[in-house]
Amino acid sequence: MILPPILSNDDVASDPEVWDVIIVGGGVAGCALAYAQAKDGRRVLLIERDLSQPDRIVGELLQPGGYLMLKRLGLESCVDGIDSIKVYGYALFKGGNQAVVHYPIEGYSADVAGRSFHHGRFIQKLRQAAVSCPSVTMRQGLVKKLVNDKGGEWQEGEVVTGVVYRHQPAGPDAAPVERSARAHLTIVCDGMYSNLRKHLSTPKITHPSFFVGLLLHDCQLPVANHGHVVLAKPSPILFYPISSKEVRCLVDVPGERLPSDLPSYLRATVAPQLPDVLRPAFLKALEKPEAIRSMQNKLLPAAPLHQPGALLLGDAFNMRHPLTGGGMTVALSDCSLLADMLRPLPSLGDALATAARTADFYTRRKPLSATINTLANALYKVFCFTGNPAQEEMRQACFDYLALGGIYSAGPISLLSGLNPRPSVLVQHFFMVALFGVGRLLVPRPSLRGLYMAFALLAVACRIIFPIIWAEGVRAVFFPALAPKPSVSLAPAAAGAPKAKAA
Repeated sequence: MILPPILSNDDVASDPEVWDVIIVGGGVAGCALAYAQAKDGRRVLLIERDLSQPDRIVGELLQPGGYLMLKRLGLESCVDGIDSIKVYGYALFKGGNQAVVHYPIEGYSADVAGRSFHHGRFIQKLRQAAVSCPSVTMRQGLVKKLVNDKGGEWQEGEVVTGVVYRHQPAGPDAAPVERSARAHLTIVCDGMYSNLRKHLSTPKITHPSFFVGLLLHDCQLPVANHGHVVLAKPSPILFYPISSKEVRCLVDVPGERLPSDLPSYLRATVAPQLPDVLRPAFLKALEKPEAIRSMQNKLLPAAPLHQPGALLLGDAFNMRHPLTGGGMTVALSDCSLLADMLRPLPSLGDALATAARTADFYTRRKPLSATINTLANALYKVFCFTGNPAQEEMRQACFDYLALGGIYSAGPISLLSGLNPRPSVLVQHFFMVALFGVGRLLVPRPSLRGLYMAFALLAVACRIIFPIIWAEGVRAVFFPALAPKPSVSLAPAAAGAPKAKAA
């Protein structure tokens, strides 16, 4: 299903001299924020490098918490008309055993659930929603640099007042044109391959693994309307429906390089570990090696450099392991929070007031984003097989703990789904899993080996969780009111720049 193309608005003659907001990147965060800002009466220029329908193997599962954020933004209709599937939880598989855990969505309206879909279809619906707002101008172009109040290339310490972009007008013979645009606020959300993030953060990107993607047809999942996680060796394998007739399989392959013969690796190492009901469709998909796709996973802790006049959002700013599908939930939550924080300002032209709000945003976002980031990165490490007996005890304890159901699964799944983004609850359940594993080792009678393994398991748990929390920022995660906020200082001449003239 290819949705109607989004047309670039090439009528530059009607552009205001100064936009309220320029948004770089027309993905999930960019489109959602453009729509929210337009509803608040702002003039928005949305610049996207490629307006054709994206085709990716990730960004295909929206957690229930992300759907609630979509509703809060007024964009819930974007999951309609794209053959999306409601998702109600997960089925877990390990060593021939199966456990089913459900999202704790009791008490919510009937439409609240996870959603899975083709990523590109969802993006096109978001773009359609954004351009349906008269005050949003979407334009195809590649942003080359940020600019200062004098129109020159922005340097650290100056106020960001807009961008220079390479505009690609419509038409087969149209030549690209370099243009500049000014705005009271420039928001950069140009994705995981951002070329502007280095100006607005101190990025430290790591690459823990690859996702290898297959599209399965005629595949009957063991538990309908659920994601499926196979705790395989060396790392997890995911299955989830992305339409009424298609199932996505993502095989995590640890390390910074893929096997040289990928089809053989999938056939010999992965296929034998799959549940019997899933193996035939998986092997059938391998008959077309050209259909095997891969993407390197990236981890990027949020480390903003607050620059007045600019803000960083989405995967350009913050990434976690995509195992739990939390990326879109974080992005939509950030958009909703930022819109709420900017809404009271009568104009974004007051640079000092706007900069104060954007500086505070970086701290206010932490509890939700840190919960989802920490859980995603910690769960990935727990679910990977390393050969360490203590780590394997932790891995088995996590599976058995979730299999208990009730409050034991509801707590962790409420965190994973974005329905209960509380860092303290995350740490509590993480160590409850570890202590559950310790109890299994010491009951019915402690032994020397059991005591040794119990201490080793607790050490593994600490080695997993504490570095992740440290990277997120302890004060920002648990005590956001006490966390240091980026300073806001503007030169007198720049405090009111740029000034808008009548459009």
